[in-house]
Amino acid sequence: MKVLADFFPIILFFVAYKTAGIFTATAVAIAATVVQIGWHYFRHRRIEPLQWLSLGVIVLFGGATLLSQDETFIKWKPTVLYGLMGGALWVGHFLFQRNFLRVLLDKQLTLPEAAWVVLLHSWAGFFAVMGVLNLWVAYAFDTDTWVNFKLFGSMGLMLVFVLAQGIYLSRHLPQESPDSAKDPQ
Repeated sequence: MKVLADFFPIILFFVAYKTAGIFTATAVAIAATVVQIGWHYFRHRRIEPLQWLSLGVIVLFGGATLLSQDETFIKWKPTVLYGLMGGALWVGHFLFQRNFLRVLLDKQLTLPEAAWVVLLHSWAGFFAVMGVLNLWVAYAFDTDTWVNFKLFGSMGLMLVFVLAQGIYLSRHLPQESPDSAKDPQ
């Protein structure tokens, strides 16, 4: 259910684009993101920094799209968001000697330090590739193709990447001993 909630604005953007065009879709994406953040706050009484960042980027670039009636701004939004996320990971690592992925996920995962570093670089590199790929699709193809890529291509690539990360991580997760798997009698 959380995954659907995370993709709620993208799905609504896609549906609105197909029925009413890019500018209506942009307004719907802004409104859906505001609703998503409001709902999350209502449920958890906390908004994560990445959610604030996403909201700021959609309001800024979506707002620029609507004010200027130029779809270029909304096409840049994913690249800017990917760039900020990947850039934050690398800045944290190289400038502050902090692995922000580890800070974020340390309570959920126990990994050796080398695996955390690989994870950080692979995610930052993935975000960089996705940002460049978004711009390539935005400028090399028509808006309809870009919107389709934004929903199906980006989500598909993210799914493949997450599955690959899962396979990599499975090699580094602590193994359950056979004795601990048995039911106590």
